[in-house]
Amino acid sequence: MAVAELTSPVAEEGLQRRISWTGAFWIASGVPALVLFSIGAIGAKVGGPSWIVWIVSILFGFIQAFSYAEIAGLFPHKSGGASVYGAIAWVRYSKLFAPLSVWCNWLAWSPVLALGTSLAAGNILNTLFGANAPINNWHITLAHLDFIKSGLSLRVDAVFLVGAAILLIAFAIQHRGIGGTARMQIILGLVALTPLLLIGLVPLVTGGVHWGNLADVHPLAVGPHGQMLPGRWDRAGVTVVAGGLFIAAWSTYGFETAVCYTREFRDPKRDTVRAILYSGLLCIFVFSIVPLSFQGVLGVAGIQAPDINSGMGVGAAMAGMLHAGAVVEKIIVALLVLAMLLAVITSMAGSSRTLYQASVDGWLPKYLSHANHNGAPVNAMWTDLGFNLIILLMSDSVFVLAISNVCYILFNFLNLNAAWIHRRDRPNWERPFKAPNLLLAAGTVLGFVNLALLGMGADTWGAGTLISGLVVAAGILPVFLFRHYVTDKGVFPASMTEDMHLGHEDGAAAKSGLLPFLTVLAGVGVVVVARLFAVY
Repeated sequence: MAVAELTSPVAEEGLQRRISWTGAFWIASGVPALVLFSIGAIGAKVGGPSWIVWIVSILFGFIQAFSYAEIAGLFPHKSGGASVYGAIAWVRYSKLFAPLSVWCNWLAWSPVLALGTSLAAGNILNTLFGANAPINNWHITLAHLDFIKSGLSLRVDAVFLVGAAILLIAFAIQHRGIGGTARMQIILGLVALTPLLLIGLVPLVTGGVHWGNLADVHPLAVGPHGQMLPGRWDRAGVTVVAGGLFIAAWSTYGFETAVCYTREFRDPKRDTVRAILYSGLLCIFVFSIVPLSFQGVLGVAGIQAPDINSGMGVGAAMAGMLHAGAVVEKIIVALLVLAMLLAVITSMAGSSRTLYQASVDGWLPKYLSHANHNGAPVNAMWTDLGFNLIILLMSDSVFVLAISNVCYILFNFLNLNAAWIHRRDRPNWERPFKAPNLLLAAGTVLGFVNLALLGMGADTWGAGTLISGLVVAAGILPVFLFRHYVTDKGVFPASMTEDMHLGHEDGAAAKSGLLPFLTVLAGVGVVVVARLFAVY
């Protein structure tokens, strides 16, 4: 594709080049709101070290971002994010690793829609009617899912109804295409980031943070009846902290979504790197100060309250941290709900484009590759919507988040290792941004660290979480095999063969030999050893 084509909007049907890095930055500005999804659950599980967990996790995510920025710059004509760029590295070695990467990335991002809207709905209902009001305590059970997790069910309740309405609002915004989404996101971003910044900064400035609440960094321990008790830094304590780092990664690593829009940048060579790095700096700030102030004001006992653990009372608790009166507190809760909506729009924009590009490339069903006249991947968006309405029916949102994060950690491992595979296989390709060797190596090491957190930490969120997540990740196998061998008769689409650089070409070859396979085997070993080390 010529340079002129890369720097101007496309006229044909498909994704269109309408935004700069600032547009992607504002769309990714929904990522800081993901702190609201699990700040209560992590605090209730980890205890004293929870604020440290958040800081360590976002620093991990920032280091990894340099690898993603490099591989995204290699393919300025593609949409779908780091999973698609990583798939290009793996596809020369196996047809299965590439779709697994894309699938796991989508399974990580898509549930944000359901989780975000359920939290927003719960906070709205609690603020308007109170937690004990009849409207918040009715439900109709549709099915019991105890074979997956004890007590899990599909049910209709007020949270589902309000959450579904919020989902439809997000869909309507996305339907206008990326240009309209970015403009709407700037408005929502400015409004929704304001309460997060106030909640993080005001207690620090006014002396509301009690530093003694941050001094005890001993993790909690699980008692004989499942209750959380003061613990120690033994194997059980390390396991609990690994569980916190595991679930925090789902939020803190999320700003890599900024590279989903490379195909829609007016100047992808310039915009890709700036989008992900400036998004990362914003996330470092928010993910550091908000958990610190949250625990510093409420204390370990406060963050273990049931409504904080569930997430439904996080908005009210954060609003109360400002001590600004009942009216202002309700306004803050409303703004936090907008922040959750921002996260939902961010997720729908990113995850739908992952589905779209995976369909174009021959990994997923063909119908997902349709875009409307605004350049919005509408069939992928409808699929996202239907999938998340089912998730919204589920009774345990934290379990859903943990399952989703199993997939996300697998995606991160494959794509952090894709960076060095691209270096070996395409050493002379132009790289608008080339990560320093030390950071690229650090990203690779963190890929294995993430797997260790997966092996140790996943089952702290419920017995069977690790196995359930791996089964869900393996769901790509029948989907891909049907598309590739039944629909496409074992041949990748012509555009994908060229696009994925599978044919012979100067400057690209499968030079890594057995290293990718040995890397995967080493990753499996890390998960097994970490799981054996864990104490629950």
